[in-house]
Amino acid sequence: MFGPSKAQRDAEFTSFVNESQHSLTGTAWLLTGNRPEAGELVQAALVKVYVAWPKVRHDDALAYARRILVNENIDRWRKGRPEVLDDDSAGSLSNDDASDEVVNRDEANRLLDVLPPAQRRVIVLRYSCDMTEREIAESLGISTGAVKSAASRGLAAMRAHSTEGAVA
Repeated sequence: MFGPSKAQRDAEFTSFVNESQHSLTGTAWLLTGNRPEAGELVQAALVKVYVAWPKVRHDDALAYARRILVNENIDRWRKGRPEVLDDDSAGSLSNDDASDEVVNRDEANRLLDVLPPAQRRVIVLRYSCDMTEREIAESLGISTGAVKSAASRGLAAMRAHSTEGAVA
Protein backbone atom coordinates (compact mmCIF):
# COMPACT_ATOMS: atom_id res chain seq x y z
CA MET A 1 0.00 0.00 0.00
CA PHE A 2 2.67 2.47 0.98
CA GLY A 3 5.87 2.94 -1.01
CA PRO A 4 9.36 2.93 0.42
CA SER A 5 10.17 5.47 3.10
CA LYS A 6 12.05 8.66 2.26
CA ALA A 7 15.11 7.30 4.04
CA GLN A 8 14.98 4.12 1.95
CA ARG A 9 14.53 6.13 -1.29
CA ASP A 10 17.45 8.36 -0.32
CA ALA A 11 19.62 5.33 0.40
CA GLU A 12 18.72 3.79 -2.98
CA PHE A 13 19.46 7.07 -4.75
CA THR A 14 22.78 7.47 -2.91
CA SER A 15 23.74 3.97 -4.00
CA PHE A 16 22.80 4.82 -7.58
CA VAL A 17 24.90 7.99 -7.49
CA ASN A 18 27.89 6.10 -6.09
CA GLU A 19 27.62 3.47 -8.82
CA SER A 20 26.99 5.81 -11.76
CA GLN A 21 28.71 9.11 -11.02
CA HIS A 22 32.01 8.16 -12.69
CA SER A 23 30.24 7.00 -15.85
CA LEU A 24 28.02 10.10 -15.96
CA THR A 25 30.97 12.42 -15.35
CA GLY A 26 32.95 10.79 -18.14
CA THR A 27 30.02 11.10 -20.52
CA ALA A 28 29.45 14.73 -19.52
CA TRP A 29 33.12 15.54 -20.07
CA LEU A 30 33.05 13.93 -23.50
CA LEU A 31 29.95 15.97 -24.33
CA THR A 32 31.34 19.29 -23.09
CA GLY A 33 35.11 18.92 -23.20
CA ASN A 34 35.29 20.91 -20.00
CA ARG A 35 35.58 19.54 -16.46
CA PRO A 36 33.71 22.32 -14.61
CA GLU A 37 30.84 22.27 -17.10
CA ALA A 38 30.76 18.48 -16.99
CA GLY A 39 30.42 18.64 -13.21
CA GLU A 40 27.60 21.17 -13.50
CA LEU A 41 25.89 18.99 -16.09
CA VAL A 42 26.09 15.89 -13.89
CA GLN A 43 24.83 17.81 -10.89
CA ALA A 44 21.86 19.21 -12.82
CA ALA A 45 21.02 15.77 -14.19
CA LEU A 46 21.25 14.11 -10.77
CA VAL A 47 18.95 16.73 -9.26
CA LYS A 48 16.33 15.92 -11.91
CA VAL A 49 16.82 12.19 -11.39
CA TYR A 50 16.39 12.63 -7.62
CA VAL A 51 13.14 14.53 -8.09
CA ALA A 52 11.83 11.77 -10.36
CA TRP A 53 13.42 8.92 -8.36
CA PRO A 54 10.14 7.45 -7.03
CA LYS A 55 8.97 7.00 -10.65
CA VAL A 56 12.30 5.86 -12.15
CA ARG A 57 12.66 2.17 -13.01
CA HIS A 58 15.84 1.40 -11.14
CA ASP A 59 17.11 -1.07 -13.76
CA ASP A 60 16.97 1.80 -16.30
CA ALA A 61 18.17 4.55 -13.96
CA LEU A 62 21.55 5.03 -15.66
CA ALA A 63 19.96 5.31 -19.10
CA TYR A 64 17.40 7.73 -17.69
CA ALA A 65 20.15 9.84 -16.08
CA ARG A 66 22.20 9.77 -19.27
CA ARG A 67 19.19 10.95 -21.29
CA ILE A 68 18.71 13.86 -18.86
CA LEU A 69 22.43 14.61 -19.12
CA VAL A 70 22.23 14.83 -22.90
CA ASN A 71 19.09 16.97 -22.77
CA GLU A 72 20.70 19.32 -20.25
CA ASN A 73 23.71 19.63 -22.55
CA ILE A 74 21.45 20.40 -25.51
CA ASP A 75 19.66 23.07 -23.47
CA ARG A 76 23.01 24.58 -22.46
CA TRP A 77 24.18 24.54 -26.06
CA ARG A 78 20.95 26.16 -27.27
CA LYS A 79 21.44 28.96 -24.76
CA GLY A 80 24.63 29.85 -26.59
CA ARG A 81 27.23 28.58 -24.15
CA PRO A 82 29.99 27.36 -26.46
CA GLU A 83 31.66 24.04 -25.85
CA VAL A 84 35.34 24.68 -25.22
CA LEU A 85 37.84 21.94 -24.51
CA ASP A 86 39.68 22.44 -21.24
CA ASP A 87 42.97 20.58 -21.73
CA ASP A 88 43.68 20.61 -17.97
CA SER A 89 40.59 18.51 -17.33
CA ALA A 90 41.66 15.53 -19.44
CA GLY A 91 43.95 14.13 -16.78
CA SER A 92 41.39 14.39 -14.04
CA LEU A 93 39.18 11.73 -15.60
CA SER A 94 41.93 9.38 -16.67
CA ASN A 95 42.51 6.15 -14.83
CA ASP A 96 45.83 4.50 -14.07
CA ASP A 97 45.88 2.29 -17.16
CA ALA A 98 48.80 1.84 -19.52
CA SER A 99 50.19 4.93 -21.22
CA ASP A 100 49.02 3.73 -24.65
CA GLU A 101 45.42 3.85 -23.49
CA VAL A 102 45.94 7.38 -22.14
CA VAL A 103 47.45 8.48 -25.45
CA ASN A 104 44.53 6.93 -27.36
CA ARG A 105 41.99 8.60 -25.07
CA ASP A 106 43.73 11.97 -25.40
CA GLU A 107 43.75 11.60 -29.18
CA ALA A 108 40.04 10.67 -29.18
CA ASN A 109 39.23 13.68 -26.99
CA ARG A 110 41.20 15.97 -29.30
CA LEU A 111 39.34 14.56 -32.29
CA LEU A 112 35.97 14.98 -30.58
CA ASP A 113 36.81 18.65 -30.15
CA VAL A 114 36.82 19.20 -33.93
CA LEU A 115 33.22 18.00 -34.28
CA PRO A 116 30.10 20.16 -34.26
CA PRO A 117 28.04 19.62 -31.08
CA ALA A 118 25.38 17.43 -32.76
CA GLN A 119 27.96 15.02 -34.22
CA ARG A 120 29.90 15.00 -30.97
CA ARG A 121 26.78 14.00 -29.00
CA VAL A 122 26.01 11.14 -31.40
CA ILE A 123 29.60 9.85 -31.38
CA VAL A 124 29.82 9.98 -27.58
CA LEU A 125 26.48 8.26 -27.06
CA ARG A 126 27.15 5.62 -29.71
CA TYR A 127 30.74 4.70 -28.99
CA SER A 128 31.33 5.75 -25.39
CA CYS A 129 27.92 4.94 -23.92
CA ASP A 130 27.22 1.99 -26.28
CA MET A 131 23.73 3.21 -27.08
CA THR A 132 21.96 1.89 -30.16
CA GLU A 133 21.05 4.20 -33.02
CA ARG A 134 17.39 3.90 -32.03
CA GLU A 135 18.15 4.80 -28.40
CA ILE A 136 20.19 7.81 -29.51
CA ALA A 137 17.45 8.95 -31.87
CA GLU A 138 14.86 8.73 -29.09
CA SER A 139 17.14 10.44 -26.59
CA LEU A 140 18.01 13.34 -28.90
CA GLY A 141 14.59 13.61 -30.54
CA ILE A 142 15.93 13.03 -34.06
CA SER A 143 15.45 10.32 -36.68
CA THR A 144 17.54 7.18 -36.86
CA GLY A 145 18.73 8.36 -40.26
CA ALA A 146 19.99 11.60 -38.70
CA VAL A 147 21.88 9.56 -36.11
CA LYS A 148 23.47 7.41 -38.83
CA SER A 149 24.38 10.50 -40.84
CA ALA A 150 25.87 12.33 -37.84
CA ALA A 151 27.86 9.26 -36.84
CA SER A 152 29.17 8.73 -40.36
CA ARG A 153 30.13 12.38 -40.84
CA GLY A 154 31.58 12.61 -37.35
CA LEU A 155 33.75 9.54 -37.82
CA ALA A 156 34.87 10.81 -41.24
CA ALA A 157 35.86 14.16 -39.73
CA MET A 158 37.69 12.43 -36.91
CA ARG A 159 39.57 10.22 -39.40
CA ALA A 160 40.50 13.26 -41.47
CA HIS A 161 41.99 14.97 -38.40
CA SER A 162 43.59 11.88 -36.95
CA THR A 163 47.39 11.74 -36.92
CA GLU A 164 47.23 8.04 -37.66
CA GLY A 165 44.48 8.29 -40.28
CA ALA A 166 42.10 5.94 -38.46
CA VAL A 167 39.79 6.14 -35.49
CA ALA A 168 39.71 3.11 -33.24
